[in-house]
Amino acid sequence: MNTPRLAEKYTNEIVPAFLKDHGYTNVMSIPRLEKIVVSMGVGKANENKRLMETAVADLTKITGQQAVVTLAKKSVSNFRLREGYPVGCMVTLRGARMFEFLDRLISVAIPRIRDFRGLKATSFDDAGNYNMGLADQLVFPEIQADRVENYQGMNITMVIRRSDKSASHQLLRMFGVPFRTKKQETARG
Repeated sequence: MNTPRLAEKYTNEIVPAFLKDHGYTNVMSIPRLEKIVVSMGVGKANENKRLMETAVADLTKITGQQAVVTLAKKSVSNFRLREGYPVGCMVTLRGARMFEFLDRLISVAIPRIRDFRGLKATSFDDAGNYNMGLADQLVFPEIQADRVENYQGMNITMVIRRSDKSASHQLLRMFGVPFRTKKQETARG
């Protein structure tokens, strides 16, 4: 099996750059992309079982790994939701599949977003993980627009180990993630 392009880029370009620029003395202390979690919330799944089936099928096509149905942890009467009801689906990607998904996300899916001007650089948590949302699954070429019954948004979380906000931002920028510049941030308000 071939090594994914971004995995080679991490080993050959990013690690030496972090060693040189940031003064790391140990390769194991450099920030590393550990996993990518892709999840879809399907709120109307208890009313229409077919919505959950199509969401699982779409997420499986997009990621190349079987999606798992997530269940409600608590009952909420206002939402007509009981504990144990299906509420969404998710996939956790690691290793080669993670790098291949990130490559397709950066080079194929993100450029297909309508009126795209860059991802927010403020969506990092204190541990250095990055979260982004997509409005629908049609930005991925695996999904055929004429066969979609329900447009479904998704959340993508990139979990980065041994990092903080600035190091994670630099790591993702080196991978090629298109963040907005400061000038674009102030213009959008």
